[in-house]
Amino acid sequence: MTIETAVHTYNNLIDGQWVASASGETFHSTNPANNDIVARFQSSVSVDVIRAIEAAERAFQTWQHVSPSKRAEILYKAADWLEAGLEAYAEELTREEGKTLASSRMEVRRSAQTLRYYASEGLNVAGETIPSDDATTFVYTKKEPLGVVTVITPWNFPLSIPVRKIAPALVTGNTVVFKPASDTPLIALRLVEALHDAGLPAGVINFVTGSASKTGVPLVTHPAVKAVTFTGSTAAGEKINQSVRLSTRVQLELGGKNPLIVMEDADIGQAAELAIKGGFELTGQACTGTSRVIVMDSVHDRFLDELVARTRRLSIGGGLEHGTEVGPLANASQLRNVLDYIAIGKSEGAELVFGGEQLTNGSYADGFFVTPAIFANVKPDMRIAQEEIFGPVISVIRVRSYQEALQIANDVQYGLSAAICTRDQNRIQHFIHNIVAGVVKVNRPTTGNAINAPFGGMKMSSTATYRESGRGALDFYTQIKTVYHGVQSVD
Repeated sequence: MTIETAVHTYNNLIDGQWVASASGETFHSTNPANNDIVARFQSSVSVDVIRAIEAAERAFQTWQHVSPSKRAEILYKAADWLEAGLEAYAEELTREEGKTLASSRMEVRRSAQTLRYYASEGLNVAGETIPSDDATTFVYTKKEPLGVVTVITPWNFPLSIPVRKIAPALVTGNTVVFKPASDTPLIALRLVEALHDAGLPAGVINFVTGSASKTGVPLVTHPAVKAVTFTGSTAAGEKINQSVRLSTRVQLELGGKNPLIVMEDADIGQAAELAIKGGFELTGQACTGTSRVIVMDSVHDRFLDELVARTRRLSIGGGLEHGTEVGPLANASQLRNVLDYIAIGKSEGAELVFGGEQLTNGSYADGFFVTPAIFANVKPDMRIAQEEIFGPVISVIRVRSYQEALQIANDVQYGLSAAICTRDQNRIQHFIHNIVAGVVKVNRPTTGNAINAPFGGMKMSSTATYRESGRGALDFYTQIKTVYHGVQSVD
């Protein structure tokens, strides 16, 4: 049952004006814990996107010349805006996405920190002086913005992922057309409001909502778009990569099938907690989530018992409920996908030792809840061990040696995050050098990354050229111009 009470309708932001879509239609976002309608948004179409791109193109002519300190000042103000409304924004985020209120608070705080980080780093974007063999020529480089950047983001981190794309884009002098996921447009709109109210000039950021099928083509193919940054499914990322113009820069952050290796000398309690945090926190809906736990034979049974016992104690409920540790899946499609993979795991011969059941009674009746699932006796070539599930499902794989564990860990199409639990320093160094992953963790969960550190994967997890987060993220949004400055002779 869907309950609708005092639902507000929000518009797109195009050229500094909040406007309705040319389609005249809207859609709604809902609370995945109870299916209540949160808000209504514009069902944008191509003409809306084109208007937004053209507005961004016009605004770029001025914005690229605004001083770095002025750009930074706006990001600082937007960060203050987010922090001032932390509790309200965190509640809205939880109502839209389903994650626990504690996780939402953390995401809002982190987003404010990210804005401040790039405000500071933006003041240090500079070229270099190059030695010249010609004494009459001064050779140097300067970094310039690209122009219009399209930002397309997912629903699982609907505030922090947009921030880590939009902040470096803006502070380096680019203009933005931002399309958030249709499951979580409200918290994305709050970010745009913060930037708009902080003094961002008209057209520098434009916000359009709606389905990818009706907005996607101009977002990635319009000749004015100089860069596309996307986080989402591998299938969608591949489609974008095939569609963009040759001159358009592309940054893709895609899927993961992230392993945690548990060695013989591991602290078993700690290892179980790392698996739970990485696999079940955020309801498993993280691209860096732990989906495979590869365990040495000698500690396998003890680890599995500990993992099941600790998972059994997790509290499942709505994200706004006190004490909830595992919230609902984000939408009906996610629920179907997770349940389908649980059925696939059983049919392949894996043993479902805990969970994997849809919850439908009482307060769960109208939400998208499933108990965290643990599979044992999983073979490395099973689909549940190879394909991204994006839900609270962990496959436990028994191995007899570290070399076997490493081979299995690397034997997937993804290479985003990987972790090992051990005290052996030699083994740790070997793992760091030989695991094929962009993010490597030692005695830490596969999830989580620092604001000031690069983030990205290998193989099918990311485009290899550019990373998100950290100082290096600024490189994606800038281009290098080399200058040969001749000096006239002095009489």
